[in-house]
Amino acid sequence: MKSCSVPRPVGPGAKVAVVAPAGPCATEVVDRVEPFLRAQGWQPHLYPGCRQHTGYLAGDDARRAEDLQAAFADPAIDAVLCLRGGYGCARLLDRLDHTRIARHAKPFVGYSDITALHIAFTQRCGFATWHGAMPGSELVRDPDPLTLAAWCGALTEPWPAGRMLPSGTASLHAVAGGRAQGRLVGGNLSVIASLLGTPWALDARGAIVFLEDVAEAPYRIDRCLTQLRLAGVLAAAAGFVLGSFTEAEDPLPVIAPFVRSLGKPVLAGWPAGHCKPQWPLPLGVQVLLDADAGTLQLA
Repeated sequence: MKSCSVPRPVGPGAKVAVVAPAGPCATEVVDRVEPFLRAQGWQPHLYPGCRQHTGYLAGDDARRAEDLQAAFADPAIDAVLCLRGGYGCARLLDRLDHTRIARHAKPFVGYSDITALHIAFTQRCGFATWHGAMPGSELVRDPDPLTLAAWCGALTEPWPAGRMLPSGTASLHAVAGGRAQGRLVGGNLSVIASLLGTPWALDARGAIVFLEDVAEAPYRIDRCLTQLRLAGVLAAAAGFVLGSFTEAEDPLPVIAPFVRSLGKPVLAGWPAGHCKPQWPLPLGVQVLLDADAGTLQLA
């Protein structure tokens, strides 16, 4: 599959959309989003679904899809931020006009359940996206200075070929050594496994696959990885980057045998996912993974 270019920088005064394609957010948190974005020097525009609650969803499917579609279609919008994750993005995949979204590509940021949209936009629409922090999840609730600085840097700086992707002071280690090059793809392991067997499944052929998750017991991690193994996803990848697996027993003893047996480079401990600090990753772009050196570099 063709690789995408890094999302273009967002400049001062940019109009930035906030959409809620997954779960709802508390009103007091939503109220802090616009002041937060203004403090970054941008013009915020919150779409209606950000203030809606439909059970475990932020608005019904029609509302959430309409907001997302409108944010991309509006030429005045320079970037699209997801309010938070939760659940619900997969419900939108067959409701979106991906051809139209592709014509209006712009920086798109989120993680966790947003993985479903990252896969769709990079594979169907052909533009790169940012796996990164979200206003309603951490940026306004309990801001971490390193996360905020990395998030702003990802959105506002140019990312030329050869640049190293920053990982802060994370303790990285090679589960399996070696180097590999390919598209950086992936995200939340549970979401990726849930899309297998659908037209929206992750294409891992020749790719560097990033995986993270939260609050999943080791046997559930095993179940997801077994799904990926049986579907041929693990064998198709060129290498792996393991992010945070938090709020549960350490799953690395479960993960390591799956990935180590493939004979491909595997780098663990990358600070992305449900963790602090969190460092953004550009998905859909070519990267060079050096597991021994503990680096990811734009190719």
